Amino acid sequence: MRDTWEIPKELVRVEWTEAFTTVLDGMRAELGLPPHCRLMPELHSMLLYETGQFFVPHQDPEKDDAMVATLVVSLPSAHTGGELVGRTKKYRGLKTAVSLVAFYSDCRHQVLPVKTGNRVTLTYNLLLTGDSQAAAAENPLVSELAAGLLTHFATPVVLPYSSRRGEPPTRLAYLLDHEYTARGLSWSRLKGSDTARGALLRAAAERAGCEITLALAEIQETWDAYDPDEDEDAWYGHHEDEDPDDYENPGSADDKQYVLQDLIETSTTLAHWIGPETGRLEDISLDLSDAEVASTTPTADLTPYSSEYEGYMGNYGNTLDRWYRRAALVIWPRGQGFASRAEASPGWALDELATTARAGKTGEAREAARSLESFWHAAGRYPGQTELVGKALEAARELDDAQVAAMLLRPFALERLVPPHGPAFAALATHYGDTWTDGLPRHWTEGWRPGSYGLAQAPLEWFEDLPQLCAALSAEGNASTAATRRIVELSWTMFAGQVAPALDGPLTSRRQAWLTALGAPCSGIIAAAAGLGSTGVLASAHKLARTAGDRAHALAMATLRAAGTRQRGFDELALYCADRIRTLLAQPQRPPGDWSIELPTGCACELCETLGTFLRDPERRALDRPLAKDMRRHVHARIDEAELPVHHETRRQGRPYTLVLTKTEALFERERLARERHQADLAWLTHEWKVST
Repeated sequence: MRDTWEIPKELVRVEWTEAFTTVLDGMRAELGLPPHCRLMPELHSMLLYETGQFFVPHQDPEKDDAMVATLVVSLPSAHTGGELVGRTKKYRGLKTAVSLVAFYSDCRHQVLPVKTGNRVTLTYNLLLTGDSQAAAAENPLVSELAAGLLTHFATPVVLPYSSRRGEPPTRLAYLLDHEYTARGLSWSRLKGSDTARGALLRAAAERAGCEITLALAEIQETWDAYDPDEDEDAWYGHHEDEDPDDYENPGSADDKQYVLQDLIETSTTLAHWIGPETGRLEDISLDLSDAEVASTTPTADLTPYSSEYEGYMGNYGNTLDRWYRRAALVIWPRGQGFASRAEASPGWALDELATTARAGKTGEAREAARSLESFWHAAGRYPGQTELVGKALEAARELDDAQVAAMLLRPFALERLVPPHGPAFAALATHYGDTWTDGLPRHWTEGWRPGSYGLAQAPLEWFEDLPQLCAALSAEGNASTAATRRIVELSWTMFAGQVAPALDGPLTSRRQAWLTALGAPCSGIIAAAAGLGSTGVLASAHKLARTAGDRAHALAMATLRAAGTRQRGFDELALYCADRIRTLLAQPQRPPGDWSIELPTGCACELCETLGTFLRDPERRALDRPLAKDMRRHVHARIDEAELPVHHETRRQGRPYTLVLTKTEALFERERLARERHQADLAWLTHEWKVST
């Protein structure tokens, strides 16, 4: 980051004349801060740059809550280079006089390498004192702004891609021009033009009967753009055996200039704000629509903190993504304060509902909860889902209303229910009854969708811990036991429904690894079903394991290995696996000269028939055949997908090139290793699961 000497601050003594006060006042005015505020200098460091030393581009951290800017004082010294470079200007120190430069803390700057001599500087934190948001109520703009706010909150929004109108917006986020850190976000430390605009809008919000707070926004813009140096025609060429992966990544947009055309999409998310009631910084997550965002300075006119260019890729690309951070003034009608805060922070809302209901204001709490219905479906996408589910369970019980309780709980996913939630869930089951409780897990599993290899990945770890959850839920009473059975049944339905279609086909190393990873989740569901006496789930699990083929056996063995030792619900599975292993071991071993390989079913084209004939031939080891590029790729894919012990290469002579296939010794090695694995599995089953020999 930097190469410089720093003089310990306790060894530095600086005395300023009265003229320094005038200089600071001039800096305050140049920075656009209110005249009734003062800048107080706080010495931070004394730096000595020798020849060749430097400081790379950076932003100064805010070392104090009141810090708004940095002051760099260059002491007289004879040197060249070492210029202080900001966004648009370059500042050189003087040989015979002190020079002073002040800039906001969000300003990126650097010190270029010193070429000759030494550069000596003092750096100060500039702290702002006084109220930068002094009353602006007398400004004639306030009335105009207040009227604009009332119009904004009364005008229905034109729906995207439609001439129809929706409901009026519920908030307005006015984007400020400067960047602020979470620590530096404060009404008293707004910078430049943000100060005056903040004061005016604050006064206007008060006059219009609105609430207002400060927030930090993350903004992403996607532009239709192109690199003027990029040759698009290169993407249309076709060369024999070229690989699309050989193309280089167009790279980052950080150091290049791209031509912007049309703005394709923009997204604005509030990530932090000053709590309207607490006055403290709070983490939130709130996506804003375009109709809810306004600014004086377009975001595209500012400097992004990150950018990424996607070059032309044939049928997509030529886009530039830019990311920005801006402060925002967030305004909403005072009567919509609870809903506005709840949408930004669901955890806060659930706490408020529970607290209000416990205070005896149950009707008020129910009414507040109903005001959330239009957006509460998105609560399942917020961070901290497990904690939110716990809060929602508590609030649902306190509200004593089945419909409102279901609305609060519906957005979440079943895998966010954990053992500590047992008492609260049981209390709901007892209070609202079987019908209400039975519907809840159904809603919670609606989000389960197929993922890698056809199985949703999110619940897998949760399935492993299902026995602990079921123990916590069923221990609380009969009402929750019925709901717990439903949870286990839904879990197995989802698991089996996605796994069963994938049990057909050869057992490749990729499938083996995937099925092994499924052993613990499958074991968790079976153990939970056994603990509850869910005979239907157990019967279905045993039937799935008895499916013909190596994949089903691999899943069954992985399930038993995950279970570890003998326990209720797994005996039939262990017996089946032992019987199948004995059958496999009883089969005659492959003779030394038998090179036959079975091609898995799939494609029935003429080329695959020829391939299958070659593979099944017990004596033939090699095949040479001239084939066009696409046909060679097809054969490669069939061999690689099934992980056949066949080496394939292309002899690049003549046209078309010749595909050469050779059966390898791995054919015999694999069968030897498989037999050893079966013997080890049978010994383990005999010892741990007491299966008869």
